[in-house]
Amino acid sequence: MDKRIRQIVIVGGGTAGWMTAAALSRFLKDGYTKITVIESEQIGTVGVGESTIPQLRIFNKMLGLDENDFVRTTQATFKLAIEFVDWTRLGHLYYHPFGPFGLDMDGVSFHAYWLRLHQMGEAPDLGEFNLQSVASRREKFMRPIKAGNSPLSNIGYAFHFDAFLYARFLRKYAEDRGVVRLEGKIVDVALRGEDGFVDSIALESGQLLAGDLFIDCSGFRGLIIEQALKTGFEDWSHWLPNDRAVTVPCASGGDLRPVTRATARPAGWQWRIPQQHRIGNGYVYCSSFISDDEATATLLANLDGEPLAEPWKLRFKAGRRTKAWNKNCIAIGLAAGFMEPLESQSIHLIQVGISRMLALFPDRDFEPADIAQYNKFMIFEFEKIRDFIVLHYNATERTDTPFWDYCRTMPIPDYLQAKMDLFQSRGRIFRENDELFNDTSWFAVMFNQGLRPRSYDPMADVMPVEELRSRMLHIQTTIANSANHMPSHRDFIAQHCAAEKPESGRVFQRAAPLNG
Repeated sequence: MDKRIRQIVIVGGGTAGWMTAAALSRFLKDGYTKITVIESEQIGTVGVGESTIPQLRIFNKMLGLDENDFVRTTQATFKLAIEFVDWTRLGHLYYHPFGPFGLDMDGVSFHAYWLRLHQMGEAPDLGEFNLQSVASRREKFMRPIKAGNSPLSNIGYAFHFDAFLYARFLRKYAEDRGVVRLEGKIVDVALRGEDGFVDSIALESGQLLAGDLFIDCSGFRGLIIEQALKTGFEDWSHWLPNDRAVTVPCASGGDLRPVTRATARPAGWQWRIPQQHRIGNGYVYCSSFISDDEATATLLANLDGEPLAEPWKLRFKAGRRTKAWNKNCIAIGLAAGFMEPLESQSIHLIQVGISRMLALFPDRDFEPADIAQYNKFMIFEFEKIRDFIVLHYNATERTDTPFWDYCRTMPIPDYLQAKMDLFQSRGRIFRENDELFNDTSWFAVMFNQGLRPRSYDPMADVMPVEELRSRMLHIQTTIANSANHMPSHRDFIAQHCAAEKPESGRVFQRAAPLNG
């Protein structure tokens, strides 16, 4: 008996819907199944610009996309790091880079050696031991080249792009591979009486669409996963109290550093995402500590150029669905959960949801063990990213506003507390079960935001101090010389992937309000 999934219905377009459709059309080919995306032009998409992490390159490569074409089409720029301003204390700045600090030596981590020198009062700035940090400060960028043991052989990078243009880019990709798009608003979801599975959906036009597998990419509305299936939502606002954002694009101005800038504000933080045709900006804040009007005024007072649209306000709630896969519905993107994009993880969570779905792709039996494993994967991914984001708020010296007092003193998840306790002992960090953020990421945020180990790994004492000084100077010099070799970010784009001017009148894609 043929139990294959023959009809997949994706509810919602945007970044999540079209990433899902593109991936499925790439692998479920040769008539395996029919894929339909239901999308309404009347419903906007969340996001006016996206900042990503290097894992997106894997997704684009999986689809066989030409990177220069992708960059041109989405008005993208490159990204080497996140620049954190005023998080530790006012006037403080550090980078969380895409790439390791230094290199491990004789089986001992670079972090241990650097902490040894730091406790001796001799360690140069941590950022000088990371090529992406140095290049970011100098507005440099290049892709990795074959250069032997040079840091230029292994440059990790990501992108800033226009989310609307990326979705449109992937829509064409998917439709070229047989995906069908239906325009329309969903007015009803019919469930099967015998098992509660989704049977069909009804459009405002009166059309009924049946399916075997439904993928909910409807954003916070969770049209199927929550409104129809009543899956449930786990609220994390006690750890991540920000519940609103105001966004606005502005004209390009100032530098074109290959970084996302996250600037801590009195009641949250402001993002700056440089693209080729504009800069995306937003202030994520907690409405218990600042009014919407005050937040909007703060954002508008801190732009690099002229605003290109009216500010747009969003509401949201941090947390996740209790199950991302419920019966024959899989929630992808905001429908599965939301965390403010402080570490540019939003698209990554879409990508993980898609990759895990492909790894556990069902037939019409929908085996419970497969569903349970998918939910286990996604709970782990969400919770470990959550704890890393909470770290940024809790590890701070700021006492200047009630918001930062709350964040600095709030109870934190047990997993995060254990990570912090271990680090404050001897500076040790261990990556567990392939969690997204590695020891470099945790070290960058923990140390730069004021956590100080009482000691360091005793194994670092095996190396004679004079040899350690010599090796550290060599690493520092090699990274500086490598950055000297790199062209400017602006020149690299101009040479390889400069975009045409944007369409007249389309400089901003209005986002739909989030209704948590």
